[in-house]
Amino acid sequence: MSQPKIETCFSPSLLHLYDIKNSIVVIIDIFRATSTITTALDNGAISVIPTDSVSHCIELGKQIHNSLTAGERDGKIADGLQHGNSPSEFTKELIENKTLILTTTNGTRLLHQCKEANEIIIGSFLNLSAVCKYLIESKKDVLLACASWKDRFNLEDTLFAGAVYKHVQAHFEMNCDSTRAAHLLYRQAEPHLYEFIQDSSHFLRLSKYGLQFDMEYCCQVDKHNNTIVYKDGKLVKK
Repeated sequence: MSQPKIETCFSPSLLHLYDIKNSIVVIIDIFRATSTITTALDNGAISVIPTDSVSHCIELGKQIHNSLTAGERDGKIADGLQHGNSPSEFTKELIENKTLILTTTNGTRLLHQCKEANEIIIGSFLNLSAVCKYLIESKKDVLLACASWKDRFNLEDTLFAGAVYKHVQAHFEMNCDSTRAAHLLYRQAEPHLYEFIQDSSHFLRLSKYGLQFDMEYCCQVDKHNNTIVYKDGKLVKK
């Protein structure tokens, strides 16, 4: 019996090259959308509603009871939103039993581009093992989709794709040079992940806003044990 295949897409601008209708798409935006989503849901959020615009985020915030609006553009809190895109903001005290409405420069935009996928889940280093376990058990084709930075290749999302492949490779067929490259990079970075990522464009960009603590948090492996799926327009714990 043939194994399902696994591929990696380095940028949303390359998404059209892949068959997502028959695949589980793993949305990857390590700095910081998928890390924030993972944290908020593990700390008790009812759901996270990803939106593709600030105006839509604000409008939903007015309509949905007991909700918080959050997000960023170019790394900074977007005007009109209550919170930014920092995972450390969404403590249990703040987010428990609330709906988080989130919009970001890269991650939530990519998610909306993947709505035709067979299934969508969220990937971060914070829930790496849960993601890998789910992919193995699902026995479906997988696309590891990197949100990148405004369609440009980025290091941290690629490293996560490599980490996933390292843990699931025995269960998938792989003939994808993007996945090979991601895996090779991760093997080099794994012993000192946070230090390795510091020499990246997105780390340097966000560091200008004093967000090093966020990025160190986002590089923690398996801090949260949750699988997050996209269902009926919402991200929820499975």
